Amino acid sequence: MIYHHSPENYKNILPGVLLKTLTYGEKTLLSEFKLSKDSELPRHSHPQEQIGYLVSGHIRLTIGDDVYDVLPGDSWNVPGDIKHRAEIIEDSVAIEVFSPVREDYLPE
Repeated sequence: MIYHHSPENYKNILPGVLLKTLTYGEKTLLSEFKLSKDSELPRHSHPQEQIGYLVSGHIRLTIGDDVYDVLPGDSWNVPGDIKHRAEIIEDSVAIEVFSPVREDYLPE
């Protein structure tokens, strides 16, 4: 299955945080996040494993008790059920994979 790029269909999930599901299958979901400077993803957890790649910008990730400055080209892994958060230092774009699929991120 192929999904072609489109500038449409971003969901505003939090102030300054846009989400677009790029594609998904039976076991994984690929998403793009557009993150505005000074926004944040509050501390949370979910059962899905999360793997990410920063395309552009600068974010500060807290995974468990560890804090990381993440720059373009860096990637990360958040195991399922681990508390994590993100502070957006400058406008950023991140690509993330979730497994299993996050039902709340499926397109409507």
